[in-house]
Amino acid sequence: MKNVERRMQLTPIGIIHSPFQTHEEAPHQGRFSEEECTIEISEQFSEGLQDIEYSQFLIVLYWLDRADRTALKAIPPHDPCQQERGVFATRSPNRPNPIGIGVVKFLHRDGSKLVVKGIDALDGTPLLDIKPYSAGIDCIKD
Repeated sequence: MKNVERRMQLTPIGIIHSPFQTHEEAPHQGRFSEEECTIEISEQFSEGLQDIEYSQFLIVLYWLDRADRTALKAIPPHDPCQQERGVFATRSPNRPNPIGIGVVKFLHRDGSKLVVKGIDALDGTPLLDIKPYSAGIDCIKD
């Protein structure tokens, strides 16, 4: 495996504001939450929001800045067996590259702020990217 140790640089494009201050307060999956949250885009990236209103749902990528980056095993919270698994077989926030992903309902835009529902990020979480959700592309049917 050549070049596995490449360095990458990510630039946050904004910040997520939510009512969740601790891991215990946050839902295990954002889709279980009815809380409205605000995604604030940094001014230098706000032009990239043009036409975002055409999307009913958004894919949001964020950096789980308070995660344990050394964890390689986790117990999924809804696993009836409470069996420890490798983190790549779970949705645990604790992992070597703690990238969070969520499909959120887009409610409305106020300038460079997006109000959404269905995110599990803690207040102050750095935002990495936003993409429009497309059921035709992103939903794999059994």
